[in-house]
Amino acid sequence: MPRENYQRRLDGLRASVVDMSDLVIERYAAAIDAAETGDDDLAREVIEGDHEVNERYLAVEDDCTELLALQQPVAGDLRLVTASFKISTDLERVADLATNLAGYGAAEGGLHPAVDFRELADLAGEMVADAVAADETVDADACRAIAARDDDLDDRCRRASEAVIRDLLEADRERVTTGADDDATDQLAAALDEVSRSLLAIREIERVGDHAVNIAARALYMAENDDELIY
Repeated sequence: MPRENYQRRLDGLRASVVDMSDLVIERYAAAIDAAETGDDDLAREVIEGDHEVNERYLAVEDDCTELLALQQPVAGDLRLVTASFKISTDLERVADLATNLAGYGAAEGGLHPAVDFRELADLAGEMVADAVAADETVDADACRAIAARDDDLDDRCRRASEAVIRDLLEADRERVTTGADDDATDQLAAALDEVSRSLLAIREIERVGDHAVNIAARALYMAENDDELIY
């Protein structure tokens, strides 16, 4: 393959990853809207549209495989190809988490009102967007900053989970104190379902942040051959 064509393939690979990230971030934002509002139609749109993200991922994977097999890139080009593959993998998993979040919110009863899911979800989504931007602009400092922000997100998620569990325990204590009847037992069962969905949603948001760190780690590796964030 002539050098100019090879460079076009590399440039196209980077553009494909950015395009995929735009789609994933868009779907993630829609999933959070569905989770917050309980919009069944929007949730279904997010879930049914996941195949488009998968197709983008497979296209990036094919490009990476061909470049590795046919061109045997070295040094910076090799880091670009391997980082692009890893980043696309993390983006595909963020899209999977988005479909889960959409489903939790659209389920009967929705999510627990004691937690600001919008705030948590937005923090994680911003980390993903910023990690992709750091990769696109080759910004090593931004990559390291995203890893630091993940500690704050983890702490917020932990406190949110504790708040949800505490509310359930208080509801059960009140049921026991006042004497259980069928209505109270049914209400507790419904509350338990809501808590279970909410804890899963919090965990999914935390995992979105983890994938943002993974993207930042690969971007840093590509930029500076530095694997300090890779774990």
